[in-house]
Amino acid sequence: MAIFPASHPLNEDISDKNVDANSTEILNNIGLDVGLFADFGSGTYEGKPIGIPYSVVDEMQTEVPITYRGNDYDANYGDESDEGPFAIPLDAPVEGNGEGDSHVISVDVDNGVLYELYNASRSSNGWGASSGAVFDLNTVAFRPATWTSADAAGLPIFPLLVRHPEIEENGEIDHAIRFTLPKSKIYGGYVHPARHKVSDLTGDELLPFGAKLRLKADYDISGFSETNQVILHAMKKYGLILADVGSSMFISGAPHDNWNNDDLRELRDVKVSDFEVVEMGEIQTY
Repeated sequence: MAIFPASHPLNEDISDKNVDANSTEILNNIGLDVGLFADFGSGTYEGKPIGIPYSVVDEMQTEVPITYRGNDYDANYGDESDEGPFAIPLDAPVEGNGEGDSHVISVDVDNGVLYELYNASRSSNGWGASSGAVFDLNTVAFRPATWTSADAAGLPIFPLLVRHPEIEENGEIDHAIRFTLPKSKIYGGYVHPARHKVSDLTGDELLPFGAKLRLKADYDISGFSETNQVILHAMKKYGLILADVGSSMFISGAPHDNWNNDDLRELRDVKVSDFEVVEMGEIQTY
């Protein structure tokens, strides 16, 4: 199953794109010595699977009702969410076992449709959530301007995860990789293909949602494992894309029994100073 057409911005080869004029200032503000952190792996940490899990379903999957929580605090976005029902199994795994962001993701491989929820929990016959989105993986389409998704930037999550099967079966990652920064480092706006902002901060030293970091072309990856070389090569060709608020330079992936956690820790040797900000274009501020 293809995950968006090759022409989709999340699948764009950015290796020849210009460097943004504010690249040096932005990277200095993030912290040049901050290393990458693979926020995924095998096994559990504090009893929770490491990473953002997902379910794979087919056209026979029963659709269930989705109930959005009221807009009584900043993290509820029912008015910016897609209506149910969603083809999400009632036993689908919840990120963090229901603690933290509690994302729930379901991929219908027969129809090429992606269902994602934020702050999700089981209801009697379906799911409750603070926001949710549906993406047609066969088309180049985006959320309405200013709308969030199950992720702060209004982007899909699943297509941006580092997933072990794509490395094991294809030997490559052919898309941008999701990463996070603290809110204090994020510009109060967004650039295409993101759709949503989370603050009103401004400044040339801040990075907006949807912006991409590219691992420098001359960064030597030959000393890393084959698995990590695949991940790092993707950072050179497709980049990291800022998608949510979180810990600094955490890259997102899905749990899998075949990840080698010790090997993934080697990615911490890759520092912010080894990246450059790709030219962003106009920042939308609503």
